[in-house]
Amino acid sequence: MSDYRSVADSVAEDIRTGRLAPGDRLPPQREFARRHSIANSTATRVYQELARRGLTVGEVGRGTFVRAASRPTAAVLTEPADSRIDLELNYPVVPEQAGLLTAGLGELLHPGALESALTPVGPAGVAAAREASAELLARGGWRPDPARVLLAGNGRQAIAAAVAALVPPGARLGVEELTYPAVKAIAARLGVVLVPLAVDGSGLVPEAVEEAHRSGPLRAVYVQPTLHNPLSLTMPEERVRALAEVLRRLGIHAIEDTVWAFLRDEIPPLAAFAPERTVLVDSLSKRIAPGLTLGFAVTPAAVAGPVAASLRSGGCAPMRFALEAATRWQRDGVVRALVRAKQREATVRQGIAAELLGEFAVHGDPRSFHCWWELPRPWRADTFVAAAARHGIGVAPAAAFTVGRHRAPNAIRVGLASPRADVLSRALATLAELARSAPDDLVTD
Repeated sequence: MSDYRSVADSVAEDIRTGRLAPGDRLPPQREFARRHSIANSTATRVYQELARRGLTVGEVGRGTFVRAASRPTAAVLTEPADSRIDLELNYPVVPEQAGLLTAGLGELLHPGALESALTPVGPAGVAAAREASAELLARGGWRPDPARVLLAGNGRQAIAAAVAALVPPGARLGVEELTYPAVKAIAARLGVVLVPLAVDGSGLVPEAVEEAHRSGPLRAVYVQPTLHNPLSLTMPEERVRALAEVLRRLGIHAIEDTVWAFLRDEIPPLAAFAPERTVLVDSLSKRIAPGLTLGFAVTPAAVAGPVAASLRSGGCAPMRFALEAATRWQRDGVVRALVRAKQREATVRQGIAAELLGEFAVHGDPRSFHCWWELPRPWRADTFVAAAARHGIGVAPAAAFTVGRHRAPNAIRVGLASPRADVLSRALATLAELARSAPDDLVTD
């Protein structure tokens, strides 16, 4: 009798070389057994082994299919590294994700539905999509008016459209002194001047907005009140209310980025306290999957026209297929199931970080997929990032998030979402070892 593992190795090689592509269906097990001159029981064990290796997935009533290529699950944590563990990019994926999303696409593959999904759509989308989007964005007792929802190709496009609509070239946009790096690139492209605003342990300081506005009018403020990137902070309600009052008093708008806020969906957004002064932006990339993008902008009536015009002129309209898929996933409960799974997974990964990095000044919300590490002396962020890279681990230095000419903190952001949990544990253990040493210990001839 042929050893089932050698047969599985042969199929795995076909997958590795592309002779079997993601989505290809394997033959029924009896037919597979005949082709390979093996017993039916051996064929069953081959299929079980392929599934165990993560190369195939079985779907009841449909058969066994080749899975998409998995991300690297191991790395050499020695110098120099042959592969890389990515703790910079931060896209949470849970094991049940592909199955849930596949089940939700069935209706969309019918010819009539697919024909509609392949037609163009504008920033206003369609009524059903706006309704589903409003439900998807609802949290903490707040739910946006579907009529106020605009749609973009992704979250960055939604941010760029809001900035372009609210802040003319040469005008000033207030941002937290540590902010999402894409905002710096967007501002540079649009000719907008970024003004760093002070942050403390409760998030953006409202008085800093007033002070900056006195020195030169701010046209808007970009803020991340919930699960701030990179600091993993969430503003308490008292602070959010104070910021809302400042926005009203100064007559300026906030662009509220809530891309991570689904992990703390019990907390209402700034838009709940200052709806007439807040453009809320969000996307699907973290909630669902990075490869399926859709951006949202919930706009006050006074600026809905300029934001929509900015989306149209920038070619930022959503893909109708993504919009139709998201609408069905929201209606069928798929989005809610993914959100709950990712909330649980974030808690698990923060637990790993707390266990392995607990002796250091590491700050992370228990429901966040990233943490902020204030490095011990004599390490500097740049030398630590370089040392981590030599061990095959990518982390983001504070300088990537720093606005203006202020000196960047001696810190790094550690993304916890991308690698498998066991790989994350090994990577964090290696980073802890590095932090316990000194840069001079690593110098070699």
